[in-house]
Amino acid sequence: MSTPNEPKYLVAVIGAGPAGLFAARQLALEGVHVVVLNRDIKPGGLAEYGIYPEKYKMKAGLRKQFRQILEQPNLDYYGNVLVGQHGDLTLDDLRQMGFQALMVAAGAQGTKWLGLPGEDLPCGVYHAKDLVYHYNKLPPYSQKEFHIGKRVALIGVGNVMLDIARYVIRTLKVDDVVAVARRGPAEVKFDKKEMEYVIANLDVAALDEELERVRPIMEAIGQDVQAAREYILAAQTKALPAVSQSTFRFDFLASPTRILGDEHGNVTGLEVEETTLIPHNGDTKARGTGVHRVLDVDTVIFCIGDRVDENFGLPVKWNEFVKNPSPAYPVDGLSYEAFDPQTNQPITGVFVAGWSREASSGLVGVARKDGERGAKAVLQYLENLAPSADPAAHLKVLQERLQALDKPIINKQAVARLFEAEENEAARLGLEEFKFGSNEEMLAAIGNLVA
Repeated sequence: MSTPNEPKYLVAVIGAGPAGLFAARQLALEGVHVVVLNRDIKPGGLAEYGIYPEKYKMKAGLRKQFRQILEQPNLDYYGNVLVGQHGDLTLDDLRQMGFQALMVAAGAQGTKWLGLPGEDLPCGVYHAKDLVYHYNKLPPYSQKEFHIGKRVALIGVGNVMLDIARYVIRTLKVDDVVAVARRGPAEVKFDKKEMEYVIANLDVAALDEELERVRPIMEAIGQDVQAAREYILAAQTKALPAVSQSTFRFDFLASPTRILGDEHGNVTGLEVEETTLIPHNGDTKARGTGVHRVLDVDTVIFCIGDRVDENFGLPVKWNEFVKNPSPAYPVDGLSYEAFDPQTNQPITGVFVAGWSREASSGLVGVARKDGERGAKAVLQYLENLAPSADPAAHLKVLQERLQALDKPIINKQAVARLFEAEENEAARLGLEEFKFGSNEEMLAAIGNLVA
């Protein structure tokens, strides 16, 4: 059995979502001492706070796997720790503490906007990620107020759009929901299964009218209108019964140009420019026609993906951290090495994985695989280094730094107590799942349980 002072590689993993946790497991199984640093109190990332709340079985299975990962003896967890240029620790801090490699798996914490006039209206303009965090009870988003009106425009046609449509249709029961797409019906990005939750509210007659409106443009570039219709309606046979009178529809070939508001900062409409489709590198591209119209909505929610945090401390380009174009440690042909385009050199010992490597690039299984691949890249890098002669001394420096912060730091024993407290509360209330909605409640639950 190894001891804390036995020579061992030291790696810090920043972020405790699927990519970070499965990367940490891969490294720990290879004998590396891993420290996982997480912004949130609870581990899980988007597996905990991004999956739709009612997918209980999926989330329970993932939590079980995460608990098993945290039980690794050579893995430490510290939650409620923000890493970044303006955080509790910087990447340079960690390197100076003796960590031989850093794996950044902090997700895409930035927010992608289109830069439209009216995006800054104080009431009725939101980003899907913030709303997803809200209904999944991630502090502090869980405590924010979101004023969702009766006529909602969702910008984008991917799975996130359908998650938000499900929420506003089945939970909030708004009057009208329109999904606005810059391109056409053949380019929707959602999975057919995700349509099962909202297709009972779909206005099929309005869909057919919309398909006829865009038919000439689709057929001009060889797209099959009937195939697009069949894809959109494929979920009808497994549709969940409607629980509201909400109307769901699509507005294709419409590019948002401006959000209109009143003198009180409330949304009064969404201006769009009609587009046409042109072939582009084997795909299609939307081009504006100069024709504008206004959709009568009082809420606009952007479902257009995410971007990494530009204040994290790594170079950013095209919404992602920059990767080494000629990686020294490639895995399956992919680069996981952070890169500085100004010096044209890799950032030694710093790796990225999951949504930090490629924002909004898939589901939990994709993030898990990417984290494991990233860990393999780190292991290749470590082969060229000698293990740390005194890992315990370096870990003590980190612990002293964390103890000096003016806030509670959550270790893996505290996380286990938190999971136990939430399970006990769910059983007491007869619920499939229970979550504490604030950091204060989580900390109280951790403190009230016997260690």
